[in-house]
Amino acid sequence: MLFAGGGTGGHLYPGLAIARTLVRLDPSVRPFFVGAERGIEKQVLPGTEFPHLLLDLHPLYRGRPWENWKTVRGGIGAWRAIAALDRREQPRLVVGTGGYAAGVALAYAVVHRIPIVQQAGDSHPGLTARAFRRWTRETYLAFPEAARVLGGDPAQLIDTGAPIERPPSPRPDRRSARLKWGFPPERGRVLLMYGGSQGSLAMNRVVADWVRRGIPDDLHLIWMTGRASYGEFASLDGGRVRVREYLSPIADAYAAADLALVRAGAMTTAELFAWGIPPIVVPLPTAAADHQTHNARALAAAGAAIHVPQSELTVDRLDREVRSLLADAPAMARLAAGASARARPDAAETIARRILSLLDLQQIRS
Repeated sequence: MLFAGGGTGGHLYPGLAIARTLVRLDPSVRPFFVGAERGIEKQVLPGTEFPHLLLDLHPLYRGRPWENWKTVRGGIGAWRAIAALDRREQPRLVVGTGGYAAGVALAYAVVHRIPIVQQAGDSHPGLTARAFRRWTRETYLAFPEAARVLGGDPAQLIDTGAPIERPPSPRPDRRSARLKWGFPPERGRVLLMYGGSQGSLAMNRVVADWVRRGIPDDLHLIWMTGRASYGEFASLDGGRVRVREYLSPIADAYAAADLALVRAGAMTTAELFAWGIPPIVVPLPTAAADHQTHNARALAAAGAAIHVPQSELTVDRLDREVRSLLADAPAMARLAAGASARARPDAAETIARRILSLLDLQQIRS
C-alpha cells in the first residue's frame, strides 16, 4: 500500500497513524511511503519502521511562477521513480494525505488505474485533495465542513476526524500530572501553550511579555517554545511558569492542562479535542491557502475554540481572553464541551478498517 503525502507534519503524521493502525489490524499490509526531499519527511521517515522513497518534488510557486520549471522537472523525475516502484512493489492502493508531495503519486495511480483514497486534513481542503476528488474511492475528512468544499457523492465523504495517536486508556490522573509539573493538584487552572512542533516566535514573544507583566494569580503555564527560540525565553521558567524547548511525551502536558493556546493545525486541534482540552487558536498567517484561518473559523463557529488572528494577538487581548474564561465557569464548560464534541480519538482505526474493507472488495487492481 503506497502512502503519498508530506511537506508538513499535518500531511505526514496522519499517514503514519493510518499505516501503523493498518499493520496492527492486518500484519500482511506493507505500507510504503513516498514524499519530498525538501519536506519534513526527510527528517521523520528514516526514523520510522516503514520503507520510503524521497523525491525531488516541488510545490506550485504561485507567487514566483518563473520557478515552476523546478516543479515540472521534479514531477517528471518523480513519475519515472514511481513507475519503477510500481513495477517492483505493485501497490494495491494509494493513500493520499495531502500536500504537493502527494500529487504525482496520485496522478500516476489515476493513469494506471490503481485505486486511491485520500485523507483531507483541513476544513478547506488543499489543491491536491480537490484535484483528485473525482477519482477517489473515499475521502476521510478531519473537518466535516470540508464536505461543502469537495462536493461530489456525499457517501464517499467520510467524517472520521483527524487520525492521531489516541490518548492512553486509562487516562493519566490529572492530579498526578499537575504534581509532575510542580503545580498544586487541584487549585487553579493550567494553560498549555505551543505554536507547533517548531514553536512560534510571534506567539512566544506575546506570551513572554504576558509573563513579565503578570499572568492571572490562579493560572499555571506550560510553555513549549520550540528549540530555536528556547534560549531567548528560558529565563522566564519558574514559579507558576514551566518553559520547555520541546514536549516529549506531550501526554504529560495534555494530562495536566485545562486550556490551550495553539496554532490551528488539524492535528494539533484533533489531539486537544481527544483530550477534552478547549483551545484558543491563533492561525499561522502564512499557511498554504490560509487553511489554518479556515480551520479556526470553523472551530469557533462550532463552539469548539476561540479564534484570535495573529495580527490581533497582543498581551492585552490574550490576558482578556484567558481571564474571561477563568472568571466564567459556565463559559469554560461550554467551550470544553464543544471541544469534546469534535473529538474523534478512533479516527485512525475507523479509516484503517474502511481501507481494509475496500481492499476486500477489490481483490485485484482494476
